[in-house]
Amino acid sequence: MGRETNRQRRERQAATAREKAAAARSVARRQEQRRRAMAVLSTVLVIAAVGAIVAVIAITSSGKSGSTARLSATPSVVNEVTSVSPASLASVGQGSAQLLAKPITDPPLTQNGKPELLYIGGEFCPFCAAERWSLVQALSRFGTFSNLKEIRSALTDGNIATFSFYKASYQSKYLSFVAVENEDRDRKQLEPLTTAEAKIFTKYTTGFPFLDFGGKYVQLNSGYSPNDISGLNQKQIAADLADPTSKVGKDILGEANVVTAMLCKLTNNRPASVCHAVDITSIQSHLSA
Repeated sequence: MGRETNRQRRERQAATAREKAAAARSVARRQEQRRRAMAVLSTVLVIAAVGAIVAVIAITSSGKSGSTARLSATPSVVNEVTSVSPASLASVGQGSAQLLAKPITDPPLTQNGKPELLYIGGEFCPFCAAERWSLVQALSRFGTFSNLKEIRSALTDGNIATFSFYKASYQSKYLSFVAVENEDRDRKQLEPLTTAEAKIFTKYTTGFPFLDFGGKYVQLNSGYSPNDISGLNQKQIAADLADPTSKVGKDILGEANVVTAMLCKLTNNRPASVCHAVDITSIQSHLSA
């Protein structure tokens, strides 16, 4: 082989330089691709992390008491619950509600000269959640609520959509309604019992809900299963009351009729337009004396 000429050496060196430059460009391209891929991955991870944080905050907030969990009741929901027609109520009758109230012989329970319905419950409680729907419906036949709240039972107790009586008020010329939400959604004390309320409560139970109908009857559970309204929100439950043949309608309206029948026992069947309805008198005939 002959000696390499200067021209050949320069050409070889130029070719080597081009190869090195091409290799460098290839490395740079791969590095840029990796950088972009890492940037995209980082963005995805950040978005996922933010989403997870938001979800945790939402779940945590929903489990807390306070303004984030206890909201003013939607007026349209309250209206749908309190304005069920007498014809629909009559068609339901007792519905699928159970007659759970037991007669007692306590001294008359009154407030401001009127017979008193005492309710003691907890916002976490799914059975209280179920019963409140019927209480609001039944009591609306005798008077008017204001400042009702919307809430759900505890996440670990069904997360049942319902009302809360916390700081609500009720006006009626026929009876008094005293509501004590003793514990909040986190099972922490919310409204303490008076000495007199605690004496009545502990005489019969230590669980929620507790209903004392003027010292004449006590009820220690909801008249229907909270499972029947599980998975529904307030608007869906209220809308179902328009159909008295629905499961929700038969549950809530049936129990509302049962509560109404007992309230009529306290008010000497006033108002007559409510208490003399055939469905109410029929339920009264089945109540224990």
